Amino acid sequence: MVWTAAVCLAVQLLTACERSDGLAAPSPFPDAGSGGAPLYGEPGLSKYDPPIGLSFVRENNDALEELLKELPGETLEHNRWTDLYEEVLGIRITYDWTEWSSIYSRKLGVSLASREIPDIVRVNAAQLRVLSNEGLIQDLTSVYDNYATPLTRKVLGEEGSGPFDTATIGGKLMAIPETTSSIEGAMFLWIRTDWLERLGLKPPQTMADVLEISKAFTERDPDGNGKQDTFGLAATKYLWDPVMGLTGFMAGYGAYPGIWIKDGTGKLVYGGIQPEVKQALLVLQEMYRTGQIDREFAFKDGVKAGDSIAREQVGMFYGEQWGSFTAQLSRVTNPQAQWQAFPLVSESGEPPKIPLPFSTNQFLAVRKGAAHPEALVKLFNLHLEKNWGATSEVEKYYNAPQAVWKLSPVTPYPVRKNLDAFRQLETYRRTGDASVLQDEAKTIQKRIAAYEAGGEDSETGWGWKLTYGPEGAFSILDRYEKNGQLLYESFVGAPTETMIEKEKILYNLQIDTFLDIIQGRPIEEFDGFVDEWKKLGGEQITAEVNEWYREKGGSGK
Repeated sequence: MVWTAAVCLAVQLLTACERSDGLAAPSPFPDAGSGGAPLYGEPGLSKYDPPIGLSFVRENNDALEELLKELPGETLEHNRWTDLYEEVLGIRITYDWTEWSSIYSRKLGVSLASREIPDIVRVNAAQLRVLSNEGLIQDLTSVYDNYATPLTRKVLGEEGSGPFDTATIGGKLMAIPETTSSIEGAMFLWIRTDWLERLGLKPPQTMADVLEISKAFTERDPDGNGKQDTFGLAATKYLWDPVMGLTGFMAGYGAYPGIWIKDGTGKLVYGGIQPEVKQALLVLQEMYRTGQIDREFAFKDGVKAGDSIAREQVGMFYGEQWGSFTAQLSRVTNPQAQWQAFPLVSESGEPPKIPLPFSTNQFLAVRKGAAHPEALVKLFNLHLEKNWGATSEVEKYYNAPQAVWKLSPVTPYPVRKNLDAFRQLETYRRTGDASVLQDEAKTIQKRIAAYEAGGEDSETGWGWKLTYGPEGAFSILDRYEKNGQLLYESFVGAPTETMIEKEKILYNLQIDTFLDIIQGRPIEEFDGFVDEWKKLGGEQITAEVNEWYREKGGSGK
């Protein structure tokens, strides 16, 4: 029985990952020279004396390695953030191990299944539920109540109750959510405007216009090289990638294949099995058949699909606001390449709904038996304070100009910060009053101004202008919100029991079926997929999701 339980735990943690007797008292000497008062007057920013150690595990990747190359003398283990945490809070950060992204998730799953857990561990929602059910992590309800600063409460509350609903199991807060911005998941249509002009085409107003542009970009030699070597729309094998995925295309047909939405009766249904998806797939199948989508897209991830943009082989893709930097790849080959973000359009021409998946999927839990569970909340407090609080030092702890915030073991942020920065920039552009620009907006304006002024390093500001400029992606997001077009996902609770067991199987079934249909399998296979999805657990998940919705007081009650 013990062996069987251990195997089940391992499987769940690989595929997904005792309440303390009391809170550790704040140090009576929180800050040398402060007269014994906590720094900034907050218990959640008080200092341990003597210092304590706090262990983590850490994912490493090429971007982090490149960042450290630009910061002589700093490492993952010893850097400006670890120094700050020790100096201000008396917390010494250590890592039990670090691992490259390619194998990090598997190593973490093995570690959790073996119950080799650091003091603080970052897990997804499914892993959190498993660890909680196994009694391996602490209840943080009173820790958060007693130690979270007003700034932390404000920032972590910007996504509504969903992140905390997910982290609350059996009425207890079992982790602190590292909230991620749902609004940042908004999609835009990125188009090569120099190709539009060359072919005498106008920006799209309907999905028929999108298809016309795609066909022209494929057949009418938009790059002028005399070869038919371009195609209209980029796509990747993951289908719902944030850049070069097909979520935005689907939304043009009223299809929302990756989120839970309300149906006409007020109940929650999974968007991926609705009939609107079938219509969108049929259109994509025709685009693939006529060469408007790369014949090899089903074998390409975002990096390989991005190579097609760099080689000037594609003139249109759907993506989030940072798609500007993907578009910028083409300017390495051709500095005259021009792109712009456009709003999503619908089949009818009416403003479509913009799907926003519930995005918070990372949670920080505290190992059962760890002596100072409140230390986690203190790290959150200080990270937010030094980047967005009254004593912020953005150019030292956020962008220097490198993304030094990545060096911190915890990385909370205000989820609306980018849209807020755009609105500050708009006020500045309208009034000329630079005092309205807060720290991050100031940095962005410097980059845009450098691009507009030209010069040797001006190219770095090109993508920033496409995102934050007067006609940039955020100008469109601003309109989306003001027009009431944003469609937030309706299910924001913790994964249900059947989700934990079946969701990966159902996801793979959906992706495989959709890829097959796009590449030419009969469209009727969508109906078979829907039946199979329901039988393999989808019907039970739908019942569990609606039970959660009723308990939350939803309209399906």
